[in-house]
Amino acid sequence: MIADKMRPLVENNSAIRAMFEEGKKMAAEYGRENVYDFSLGNPNVPAPPAVNQAILDIIREEETTYVHGYMSNAGFEDARAAVAQSLNRRFGTHFHLENILMTVGAAGGMNVILKTILDPGDEVLVFAPYFMEYGSYVRNYEGVLVVVPPDTDTFQPDLKEFEKRITPKTKAVIINTPNNPAGVVYSAETLRRIAAILLEKEETLGTQILLISDEPYRELAYDGVEVPYVTPFYHNTVVCYSYSKSLSLPGERIGYLVIPQEVEDSRKVIAAAAIATRVLGCVNAPSLMQRVIVRCVDEQVNLEAYNRNRELLYSSLREYGFDCIKPEGAFYLFVKAPVDDKEFCQACKKHRVLLVPGTSFACPGYVRIAYCVSYEQIERALPAFQKIAEEYGLTEKRGKVQ
Repeated sequence: MIADKMRPLVENNSAIRAMFEEGKKMAAEYGRENVYDFSLGNPNVPAPPAVNQAILDIIREEETTYVHGYMSNAGFEDARAAVAQSLNRRFGTHFHLENILMTVGAAGGMNVILKTILDPGDEVLVFAPYFMEYGSYVRNYEGVLVVVPPDTDTFQPDLKEFEKRITPKTKAVIINTPNNPAGVVYSAETLRRIAAILLEKEETLGTQILLISDEPYRELAYDGVEVPYVTPFYHNTVVCYSYSKSLSLPGERIGYLVIPQEVEDSRKVIAAAAIATRVLGCVNAPSLMQRVIVRCVDEQVNLEAYNRNRELLYSSLREYGFDCIKPEGAFYLFVKAPVDDKEFCQACKKHRVLLVPGTSFACPGYVRIAYCVSYEQIERALPAFQKIAEEYGLTEKRGKVQ
């Protein structure tokens, strides 16, 4: 009954979601407090109080047909204007409401822009490690995902390998900074180098290449690390954003797509993106959440809660002998596995610790740990992590190195 192109997706269902579902079963068996689920990037930090208050106020104060009704496919004009003005204040950009399209999260925005630009056989480049769903999104529109292999010393983009993989079929490049799963942030110099390569390739190949910046973790950066805004670096840039992390609203599915005037044929791209929103079946982003964004566009979650988790988990795992770089942003640790990453994840399950194998991010040999959980869960999980480290001799090796 199901379509042939759905069969591999069913057979290779998301490891993140599979582990999350398994975690729910284990919680029912052992008790929630005895299962240490670090699989899904599902924020534990509550939404800012202003968000919850805005929802109540909107229901009381605004017209029902306005709050719950249809609007233009691109979204409410005041919501789009609020986003544009916020970006302009913070990053010195010059966007207008016409440059903003409200979307069903960053994933919705990604699908909208890929449907807008891709013809069958067009290539989209990504830097490993990358969020696994990118491949599915590209294949939705018969595109071809081209993976730039990882630099496992730094997890920054390998720009020599990147340049080699750009061909006349290259239609887009996806970047994700702060990065899921590695937690690294791309510097301004890195973005300048990416832009220079793309400009040179556009000229020599006679093509247009779109840079798609996926930014659900933009506001989650630590130790004063700056996350440069991407659009000033390269003319053919669009931004996919989600409030899932910055406002702890993952289930509300609200975000936006930025299409600057500098993008080639920007008017046509903007018009096509609005139509893509409709024909994909989204029709428009959730209306109530758009009303919330009008009132809460500059609100943020408690970043210190994530930083506290990061410091505890990183320092403890390093002490036990695990090897990982300290994340600059997002809320993940990307840890080197002592054995095959899938095998290691299965072994961790015996201690009721749920992790995601790096193979899922095109980076075998590592595991992702999502620390967007309660501080107390991390504290409870530390003895299990220590036992795992001892089983693989990591603590002993660490002691010898020191």
